[in-house]
Amino acid sequence: MIQTCRKFLLCCTIVAVSAVAGAQESVRLPDLGGTSTRILSPEEERRFPREFEQYMRASELLVEDPMVRDYFVDMGYRLVSYSDRAEENFHFFVLQEPNINAFAAPAGVIALHSGLLLAAQDEHEVAGVVAHEIAHVTQDHLARGMENAQRTALPTLLASIGLALAAASAGSGGDASQAILLGGMSLAQQFQINYTRQSESEADRIGIQLLARAGYDPHGMTRFFERLNLLSRPMGEGPPEYLRTHPLTVNRIAEARTRAERLDSKPERGDDEFHFVQARLRALSTETTKAELWFRVRLSGSERPTDAMRYGLALTLMRDQRLDAARDEVETLLESSPNRQIFRLLHAELLVNEGRVAEALDELESLMRQYPGSRQVTIEYARTLMHERDTERAAKATQVLRDYLQHHPDDLPRTELYARAADRAGDHVRAAEALAESYYMRGGIWEAIVQLERVIEREDLDYYQRSRIGSRLNQLRAEWLRLSERERLRQRDRDR
Repeated sequence: MIQTCRKFLLCCTIVAVSAVAGAQESVRLPDLGGTSTRILSPEEERRFPREFEQYMRASELLVEDPMVRDYFVDMGYRLVSYSDRAEENFHFFVLQEPNINAFAAPAGVIALHSGLLLAAQDEHEVAGVVAHEIAHVTQDHLARGMENAQRTALPTLLASIGLALAAASAGSGGDASQAILLGGMSLAQQFQINYTRQSESEADRIGIQLLARAGYDPHGMTRFFERLNLLSRPMGEGPPEYLRTHPLTVNRIAEARTRAERLDSKPERGDDEFHFVQARLRALSTETTKAELWFRVRLSGSERPTDAMRYGLALTLMRDQRLDAARDEVETLLESSPNRQIFRLLHAELLVNEGRVAEALDELESLMRQYPGSRQVTIEYARTLMHERDTERAAKATQVLRDYLQHHPDDLPRTELYARAADRAGDHVRAAEALAESYYMRGGIWEAIVQLERVIEREDLDYYQRSRIGSRLNQLRAEWLRLSERERLRQRDRDR
């Protein structure tokens, strides 16, 4: 399915980009580190993070698991808080891409590939990459690299990123790669920033300082770069994607190591949580046979925390519906730490898979009382309430999700779950409103408008419902008018 979406993304991109043929080397994922309005207009900078998210979601490249996403968003904001642009907006995303890479884009967008996260040995290495990308943004390296370029329209920028993603996925030499070369290389090359030695050195220096200030090991960045260099040697393969967009030299690594040593900083953070998050990402994104083998090999050794490897193995076995084997692993975890939240959530997930939904709800209600503000507990509780077609449970899920979405209004999966819960509970107006919001979050402003226009025509709406829906309609219509004529036509055609 993902490969199909990549092909679709490639076709859309080729249409969107000016076709210029040329025999140039394969385009690599662009490193667009900056927030200058010389690249996007102020209004487009405001819209870009949301539209980037919609674009990646439509291509099924966005990792939306809340445990995985929240962990790396928290890491990013922690690092940003120690930068000289702590007041600016940054936006962190995890993409389901096996390549070892990360990139920064306008408006403070920073994306991490799942391949990079799975290749890291600890959280300090990932934090080193994130800090480096943050430094590219805070130092306006993109603005400097494109100083003479004309301002670029937002759809064109998104198309360029999509083109480079497709090229990186296809690899050099394949038919798809050749199609990319014939379909618009010039625009993608425009965003292919070959950072100068000065820019890379500056990003290293500032990134290492951010690591130390935020309580991470300042040597994490250097360790990860050194390992990526080693990964490029087997079987004559080219270097990992990240080294192509961030070329390394022996001198650069030595300088980074010296800077880290001068800081004489000891990490304040342990990385136990990182290994659980990484294990979850591997279990959810890797073919089950490969994932099971990976976890069992690590369980037989001592290089990774045993509990995290057992957690990942249990999730993998559940994905494969080998529930008896999964129960053995879960019970072992509970014996070691019976009150640990992550193990109790795993136990509830196992109970649901075994068809013991009532028992799972008992476990989750206990967790809700113990951790009333926990996002993970709330999401799992609402999901379990909706596991069976029960009107009373659906009504309870509606209340839980309504409160949750007040704090997390941009959570698309939970918005869609709320729409289903409200509909099952008989609140069809709220269900229709939530459905409209889900259209909007997927980039369908016109579809959201049409949905709300149908709702507001109902004769049974009370004053408050009509006011609420009318206010949202006005907001959407104003945003609709700000779109280009081409984009409005595209959305209307899609709606038909």
